[in-house]
Amino acid sequence: MNSYKTNAMIYSTIVAMGGFLFGLDAALISGTIDYITAEFSLTPEQLGTAVSAPALGVLVALPFAGYICNQFGRKKAILLIAILYLVSAICSSLAPSYWTLVAARFLGGLAFSSISLASMYIGEIAPPKLRGKLVSMTQINIVIGLSGAYFVNYLINHWATSGAPWVVNMGLDTSTWRWMLGSEVPFAVLWFGLLLFIPESPSWFVFQHRDEDAKQTLRKLMPEDEIDAHVAEVRESIHKTTDDHSIQAQLRGIFGKPMRLTFVIALTIAIAQQSTGINAVLFYAQTIFKQLGIGSDAAFVQAIWVGLTSIVFTVMGLLLVDRLGRRPLIIWGMVWIIASLGICAYAFHNARYVVSEQTIAAIEADEQNALSEVSRLQSIAGVQHTSDIEFKQAIRDTLGPDDANKHMGTILDASIQIDAKLVLFGILSFIAAFHFSVGPVMWVLFSEIFPVSLRGIAIPFFTIVTSLTSWLVQFFFPRQLESMGMTSVFLFYAGTVFAGLVILFFTLKETKNMSIEEIETTLRTNGATT
Repeated sequence: MNSYKTNAMIYSTIVAMGGFLFGLDAALISGTIDYITAEFSLTPEQLGTAVSAPALGVLVALPFAGYICNQFGRKKAILLIAILYLVSAICSSLAPSYWTLVAARFLGGLAFSSISLASMYIGEIAPPKLRGKLVSMTQINIVIGLSGAYFVNYLINHWATSGAPWVVNMGLDTSTWRWMLGSEVPFAVLWFGLLLFIPESPSWFVFQHRDEDAKQTLRKLMPEDEIDAHVAEVRESIHKTTDDHSIQAQLRGIFGKPMRLTFVIALTIAIAQQSTGINAVLFYAQTIFKQLGIGSDAAFVQAIWVGLTSIVFTVMGLLLVDRLGRRPLIIWGMVWIIASLGICAYAFHNARYVVSEQTIAAIEADEQNALSEVSRLQSIAGVQHTSDIEFKQAIRDTLGPDDANKHMGTILDASIQIDAKLVLFGILSFIAAFHFSVGPVMWVLFSEIFPVSLRGIAIPFFTIVTSLTSWLVQFFFPRQLESMGMTSVFLFYAGTVFAGLVILFFTLKETKNMSIEEIETTLRTNGATT
């Protein structure tokens, strides 16, 4: 590999580490859910607010991210994001109250715009034949961060329950969730330091009429005899779209007729990617696995398998995105996602819930989970329930809302009769399908399909769409779990993915091995005829 490609890979790898911080920040909360719910006595709505606060934060940040990266440069915008990750991690781990925790996580959500800016930056410095792989590195870093978060949560939870003297001395047993959230701090410091060594985007220099600065950066990325032609091509693309660089003009360009096909593709995949329910599964992983009756420790271990599956299939997608193309990976990946969600729905549909005499005795014998009115469970002992909704309601009717909510997890673990292996297979298949297809490929498309003159606003704009969808999924999942049940939740996600699949089947064009300018011409031509 020549020095130009090496430089592109080094810069892309550093910027893509923002994906690692994103994944780590997003998934660490999954291990803290039981702890913060108990400490702050959270309702499902309050829990949903705490978990989804970063997704709400990114909705606020993205419009400003577009302005900042256009006005001050891609590098300065990404450096600011690294600082936000660091401050958020510190404040989250030290939060004295529920609303302080929500505010700190909201601040971290402002940094989640790192994903869209990383795709933008990498797309502007990467050679066309490597763009798919390099942009997908962000997704790889996301899943490495997710997997790392599950592993860190498992270790901290394991240590916290070990009773070792050093655990007590460090307060790990009483502040477990704080250590989980604080584990992000050293990684945020490292990323900020590495970002100081990347150059500014040459496309941004051209956008700012600083051609000589652009050429200086391009000398690190391509041969000297190709630089002038590249700068001229970028300049032509900018002028072809608009000479007005204001936010209003760029928004008009996004909604304009020449961009119609691009708009439909971007909007559909932005909604469909998060409508899969991926963040409900990732951020509530331990909660979902506890529904299988496998216990707390096993739930943490199964979450690690989710992370490892994410890594393996994201790498596979990365290796194949430039070989198979964007369209096949997205279309067939969505088919795979629908099938996987169907398997999960089928398994929960066939689940049965029975409070047995052995269950009551086990609860009564466990001092940590003992119920003072445990005898009241005798009234429903041996009664079979066919859904989690029906079963939970029976427990509430029997014990009352307060005792039922406090001990529901223990009772559910001991009472569910389900093919846990089938559910685990379905979830891991879903995770594999997502990270093989729409997970990384959406960011590849976002880095390719927008003209240089619009991408500073277009990529954050459509990231707002996907972030809003993500926030809705995360916020409503605890309530959906209580009111719809697991079967209906999985079927709901499958239905929304199917709708997106139909639209993309008729609109999505192949873009592999094409320059950004060639992609723009193709989409404009096809858009004008639709």
